[in-house]
Amino acid sequence: MGEMEFPTPDVAVETVEPTELKTRIDNGEPVTLLDVRMASEYDTWRIDGDSVDSINIPYFNFLDEEVDTATLEQLPADEPMTVVCAKGGASAFVAGRLTELGYEVDNLAEGMNGWAGIYEAVEITNYDGPGTLVQYQRPSSGCLAYMIYDGTEAAVIDPLRAFTDRYLEDAADLDVELTYAFDTHIHADHISGLRKLAAEGVESVISAAAADRGLTYASEVTLTEDGDTFTVGEVTIETVFTPGHTTGMTSYLIGDSLLATGDGLFIESVARPDLEDGDDGAPKAARVLYDSLQYRILEQDEETLIGGAHFSSAAEPMTDGSYTAPLGDLIRRMDALSMDEQEFVELVLSDMPPRPANYLDIIETNLGQQDPDDEEAFTLELGPNNCAASQDALTSD
Repeated sequence: MGEMEFPTPDVAVETVEPTELKTRIDNGEPVTLLDVRMASEYDTWRIDGDSVDSINIPYFNFLDEEVDTATLEQLPADEPMTVVCAKGGASAFVAGRLTELGYEVDNLAEGMNGWAGIYEAVEITNYDGPGTLVQYQRPSSGCLAYMIYDGTEAAVIDPLRAFTDRYLEDAADLDVELTYAFDTHIHADHISGLRKLAAEGVESVISAAAADRGLTYASEVTLTEDGDTFTVGEVTIETVFTPGHTTGMTSYLIGDSLLATGDGLFIESVARPDLEDGDDGAPKAARVLYDSLQYRILEQDEETLIGGAHFSSAAEPMTDGSYTAPLGDLIRRMDALSMDEQEFVELVLSDMPPRPANYLDIIETNLGQQDPDDEEAFTLELGPNNCAASQDALTSD
């Protein structure tokens, strides 16, 4: 039975918008979620939070004319619940059944797809370079992007295809022109917005080393090398080549104040090295990553802010709400940054999480070797990003 085949509930079902649910969670309000997806989907990717109590009971448990007592015993009798599924159809059906049984429930609009549509912008107030720097946050997957604007110009780093219209609209609202779009590397967890922005007249930039992986649209973009600089108003953006996660991994130093490290370094972990050349190539890539960390990233001033392309549940935001941190803080609390090469390689390879869902298709799409439509692209990237090494032992207590 597909989601579109569920009958319309005979009773009115309250609906909660994804942004409203996130606000409740951010405010620390107690939230009980009944996730009616299959256990395999739930175990891979779900809505979490310190105040969230999540229950997984697949929708088929609610299909019988009378819901089994053992199923109902798993539900709180006196607490409101939000029912969640993939797209909102199955959860609306279950919410209707539970409403008829006297439970206080609402339905998450558009389900996990709606949750994946949340995209928030936070100004990085600790940035002390010229211009204004904003961090875009996608809580469903932990994806981060950046917009820097100054004068009449703006640039975006690591744009997502699903939100390319958002960057253009935000630039228009700020009365600035989006002049550049940069990708740090060929992403394996989400579909890049680089090519779509290029089609809108935005000069799109990626490293020549990334293009060497088989980029089919290299002639449509600007290829950058280590040390190249770009200007946005009074802001200088410098290319800093930092391979390891991928052979083309590139960081961008914004206004001598924030280093956008892509998937090379996060505020709670370091990159995983196996997504380009697999397990066989991972040891070599880990050694390259070690060199990039030690001799390219750690050579920056300790006050330089680090802003990766992702955050996980282990990451703690700054007081401004951004997932950034001064480099010196990371050096002091992240064991992986003070190890010798052999220790580092052994640690990074010891306990890597599962690879991102559909990562091979996503890589081929970002290389231009596949051409899914917008809906297919959105579906490909649903789920956790899993681009970092495990947090275990990487960070000091």
